[in-house]
Amino acid sequence: QVQLVESGGGLVQAGGSLRLSCAASGRTFSSDTMGWFRQAPGKEREFVARINWSGSSTYYADSVEGRFTISRDNAKNTVYLQMNTLKPEDTAVYYCASRLIGVNVYAYWGQGTQVTVSS
Repeated sequence: QVQLVESGGGLVQAGGSLRLSCAASGRTFSSDTMGWFRQAPGKEREFVARINWSGSSTYYADSVEGRFTISRDNAKNTVYLQMNTLKPEDTAVYYCASRLIGVNVYAYWGQGTQVTVSS
């Protein structure tokens, strides 16, 4: 059974930091592009960041550029999202997802982890 399990969410004050983890199991994800997305209450899910299979290429949404860092450890089948200088508008459920090589669709999704940033 293929699974992506996020962890590390929580409540933090504005200006604080959190590190999210996404542990993959059930198949090897080392060839996949991995992404982080988020969905705030009443809003559509939005892209946050992605990283290619080797970790050599990353891409961020403008809203998090310079504050968030995506990374991965293929030996652990885990992808991370380091979030610094958090703002109340970063409050959302954060999801990790996997995109197979050569495919432009994220096929596997985690259940999400809540991040709440208080002002």
